[in-house]
Amino acid sequence: MAPRSATINVMARAAEKAGRLLIRDFGEVEQLQVSRKGPADFVSTADTKAERALRAELSKARPDYGFLMEESGSSDGRDRGNRWIVDPLDGTTNFLHGLPHWAISIGLEREGEIVAGVVYEPVRDELFWAEKGQGCFLNAQRLRVSERRRLDDAVVATGMPFKGRGNHPAFMSQLSTVMAEVAGIRRFGAASLDLAYVAAGRYDGFWETGLSPWDVAAGIILVTEAGGFVTEINGGRNPLSGPDILAANSHLHRPLSKLLTANSDKKPVPPTVAG
Repeated sequence: MAPRSATINVMARAAEKAGRLLIRDFGEVEQLQVSRKGPADFVSTADTKAERALRAELSKARPDYGFLMEESGSSDGRDRGNRWIVDPLDGTTNFLHGLPHWAISIGLEREGEIVAGVVYEPVRDELFWAEKGQGCFLNAQRLRVSERRRLDDAVVATGMPFKGRGNHPAFMSQLSTVMAEVAGIRRFGAASLDLAYVAAGRYDGFWETGLSPWDVAAGIILVTEAGGFVTEINGGRNPLSGPDILAANSHLHRPLSKLLTANSDKKPVPPTVAG
């Protein structure tokens, strides 16, 4: 195992501290105060508390770095070349329904490039981490993407658009096309973990549309440092802030991109107006 750098240690400590807070709240999920952000999109007191803990811990170690955080948005630091991109609770809906599949995601962006990432899953105590040029790891174990070469052997993950979000007809077209070619499709509801699982070889690929930078920043470097490819669905090179993302190993990335691109232009059906 490559020794963890000071940067990774800072990120890991912050994630683990926030994870301890979230685990306590997860044990009392029915008692959480919850407010609506929008259709099927919730924020809990646990979410905002974890974000405050992450900001405090990361700022203490790197006081000049900026932030891009899911709840509090963007804030510049004196060091304009470095910023943390943070999702304090990826999988909020899972969390609030008592489903043990959620994570904390921290990416470090330097001069526009993600150079380090941590995804921490507190329920299983799994810390996925990677740094540019140093490889990808799960706790102390080196990770590599899968070597499967055939779509009909592959298990692929995705994220489904929900009420009021996304292009449902386009997604259904993509889903039916990919479903007919692969061994299985999974939807677990936490993009950072989907990407971490691609890096670990648990999934052979992952695609989703309409994500935000904090959903994918850490996962991008996990997959690339594990030997995989991460692009937009059509092969575009801006998965961090583009309209969609596709991650897979070198054998399956191109055929998945071809399938998905051919089925990405379906138009949403306008709502029926009562006469």
